[in-house]
Amino acid sequence: MKHVTMRQLRIFVTVAKEGSITKAAERLFLTPPAVSMQIKELETQIGMALFERNARRFELTTVGEYFLLYAKKILDLVTEAEELAKRLQEGAVGELKIGMVSTAQYFVPQMLGDFRREHPGISLSLRVGNRAQVVAMLESREIDIAVMGRPPEGFAVRAEAFAGHPSGFVAPPDHPLADETRSIDPKVIRREPLIVREAGSGTRAAMDLFFAERRVTPTVAMQMESNEAIKQAVIAGLGVAFLSLHTVGGELARGELKVIPVRGTPVVRSWYVVHRTSQFVAPTVEAFRYFLLERGQSFLQQHFPHVAAICERLGAA
Repeated sequence: MKHVTMRQLRIFVTVAKEGSITKAAERLFLTPPAVSMQIKELETQIGMALFERNARRFELTTVGEYFLLYAKKILDLVTEAEELAKRLQEGAVGELKIGMVSTAQYFVPQMLGDFRREHPGISLSLRVGNRAQVVAMLESREIDIAVMGRPPEGFAVRAEAFAGHPSGFVAPPDHPLADETRSIDPKVIRREPLIVREAGSGTRAAMDLFFAERRVTPTVAMQMESNEAIKQAVIAGLGVAFLSLHTVGGELARGELKVIPVRGTPVVRSWYVVHRTSQFVAPTVEAFRYFLLERGQSFLQQHFPHVAAICERLGAA
């Protein structure tokens, strides 16, 4: 039976339903001899007769009745597989494992709400870590796609920028530097107690590069692995911090934090959507990738208007 074809199964089921070679041929848009030949070949493959021929009607043999049950199951499964493949191709169903750096948690979950409404058949799982952790998850294939500020190196990925990512120095609203209108020399910041992210985070890497390029050694007062903890420490007056402005968008809008106008800031990088390159990229991955590339920039502009206004003001300073 290994040479039985789907065409033969469809013809067999149609003949069984119609009880006639001629009627089956009409339904299948084939000639009666073509249908008859396919039935004979199928019976040869099986080694037993599937129909009893009489003057009026083709009737199933006992073997034919059993075979009809399995033929229908096979055709139904193939139909289901074809429908599933079509839906997958459209990115409509499947599982999508997303990784994101902790800084992205201030907007990615909100975007996923819109994504789910457009793709209700996609099951989502979300993992959060610092840059080094997300890169490791991507390399080990624990996640399908990632949102991060700096693409990984050392293995083949496709990384595409989908939005601007500004970072800057923030302080409590009563800090002496918070009301400065002129740009401040970065050397002034080295006198301030600095609360920093841990090594391995994209925010820390961007801050270290900022100081290294200006040959400034900052005074690190405290290191934390949480943006939330850093924000609360700054609000409490324990120091200043270099953070993604998307991370502090709410606090800036409410006046709980202010941006210090340090010369050379905001440091504008990009948000990237990243996935491993391979011969096959799942339709679910393509659906999310396209969604971010199409909507990411406008979403951030719409949901972080205060950040956009600050960046414009600092850029003009």
